[in-house]
Amino acid sequence: MAVAADLIDFLNASPTAFHAVEEAKKRLKSAGYVQIFEREDWDLKAGNKYFFTRNHSTIVAFALGKKYVAGNGFYIIGAHTDSPCLKLKPVSKVTKNGFLEVGVQTYGGGLWHTWFDRDLTVAGRMIIRSRKDGSESYLHKLVRIEEPIMRIPTLAIHLERGTNDGFKVNTQTHLLPVLATSIKDELNKPVSADDSIENGPPNDGSKSSKKINPGGEQHHSLLLQLLAAQAGCEPSDICDFELQACDTQPSVIAGAMKEFIFSGRLDNLCSSFCSLKALIDATSQNSLEDEVGVRMVALFDHEEVGSDSAQGAGSPVMFDALSRITSTFSPDSKLIPKAIQRSFLVSADMAHALHPNYPDKHEENHQPKFHGGLVIKHNANQRYATNAVTSFIFREIAAKHNIPIQDFVIRNDMPCGSTIGPILASGIGIRTVDVGAPQWSMHSIREMCAVDDVKHSYEHFKAFFQDFSHLDGKIAVDV
Repeated sequence: MAVAADLIDFLNASPTAFHAVEEAKKRLKSAGYVQIFEREDWDLKAGNKYFFTRNHSTIVAFALGKKYVAGNGFYIIGAHTDSPCLKLKPVSKVTKNGFLEVGVQTYGGGLWHTWFDRDLTVAGRMIIRSRKDGSESYLHKLVRIEEPIMRIPTLAIHLERGTNDGFKVNTQTHLLPVLATSIKDELNKPVSADDSIENGPPNDGSKSSKKINPGGEQHHSLLLQLLAAQAGCEPSDICDFELQACDTQPSVIAGAMKEFIFSGRLDNLCSSFCSLKALIDATSQNSLEDEVGVRMVALFDHEEVGSDSAQGAGSPVMFDALSRITSTFSPDSKLIPKAIQRSFLVSADMAHALHPNYPDKHEENHQPKFHGGLVIKHNANQRYATNAVTSFIFREIAAKHNIPIQDFVIRNDMPCGSTIGPILASGIGIRTVDVGAPQWSMHSIREMCAVDDVKHSYEHFKAFFQDFSHLDGKIAVDV
């Protein structure tokens, strides 16, 4: 229960990928990890622990074994920080039929009908102008409005009698959160010294490059006022932002027997948390004294939209990390491919648990259940990167520590999703196993998993870090 309670704290601190990385940074620093920067040279020492971020939405943390030398392997757990959500458009100001609404884009493959009738707020990051001693600088600042400020109301059944026969969402016209009524907004607008309403229409119709909302053209001034108050700045100092709608209901341990977790973003912050906590606990005190490799966690952004970004798993960020660490200890470039062939990746993403109301959606012999431990994912068409060698390694670690394990393949008559596993396996050439904790309601605004499986995931990941180098030495494949 203690691990699950810690997960709840992590989830409630992480409404966005930016906040998840910030929370990860805090935990790593508290555990003695030192932040390094990709723009600078790295001075690394065996036995020490480090991390770096990219775009503040991807984070890579690693601990060098005391006996590490260049060319030795990396033992990695990879997960992702992003989840399907509604992101504010570059021009989010929508005024329609007497209401202020917020224009949003759909991010990822969300279950969008679950976003209706939820108490929503906004969170993300802003670029803020700072003035000091006559000079300007621009700050990256995380922001989160705690109270609910928006809602997407459903249409009454009296006006759409066929709703219960199939609720079809038009993501362009139906998914606009309501921020306020126009009349209340007008009454609440601040008045400038010349008695004109601030942020009124510009005289010449031109845009200023110094404000995100010149003439109130891009975003509602009411929204900017709320954001500025939260950030401790003036609305005119907000230069740009990346914000998303967020549910305000907190994550909880629930169920009649307190056996479940009800939360948004379990896919994939549950895997991110369990891998991060496992790394921290597997690299504490003297645990690196006999380690010859590098224990690493990589949490990527943009998995839900294909990973093709500068900070996604499809970017060079993983290879950059492996090569820079290796090169720090030796200039011999031939050691990098050798290190990769000695490495192993656990691609950790949530799995589909058997749903009691839809048992026909699972293949008869592959029905992952709550409390059953991590699920090893298989797919003959390489939608998952698991093979017999990599699944054996992960299964053997489970057997040694008496940790339950399950298997999953999708039905032949259903399409199969994918993960960062095949992307990294094919892009880097690293051995990979795809695993995940079982859950329900994947991609809903409110998901569900089992407390026991959070504990099993953490324990399995921790055992992987502790045991892999010893087990790998016993396996012969390409001989």
